[in-house]
Amino acid sequence: MKLKKGDRVKVLTGKDRGDEGEIMRVFPKERKVIVDGVNVAKKHQRALRATMQAGIIDKDMPMPASNVALICPSCGPTRVGYRFDASVFGKSGRKIRICRKCGGDV
Repeated sequence: MKLKKGDRVKVLTGKDRGDEGEIMRVFPKERKVIVDGVNVAKKHQRALRATMQAGIIDKDMPMPASNVALICPSCGPTRVGYRFDASVFGKSGRKIRICRKCGGDV
C-alpha cells in the first residue's frame, strides 16, 4: 500500500468528495484508511461503567484507499510512484515515494 499514517490526502469520491485530511490509521489487508474528520458516522454509545458517559458519539469510519489521493506539496493531489536511491557499498538503495505529476519526493 502506498499510503502511510500521517499523509495528507484529498477525498476523490463519495459524500465527502473534495475534503482534505490526515490519515490516522491504515488497514493494508483490507486496503482501507481512516482519514481524520472524513466519513464520520454517529454511534449510539451505552454507558458500560459508572465513569463512562452514554450518548451519541462521532466515529471516523474506514474508507477504501483508492478513494483518496496523496497531496504533493508542489502540485496538489496526485498518484504515487517509487524510485530507488543510489546504491551504497553494493547494497540496493532506499525506496522513495515520488509524485507522478512533477517527479518530486512526497
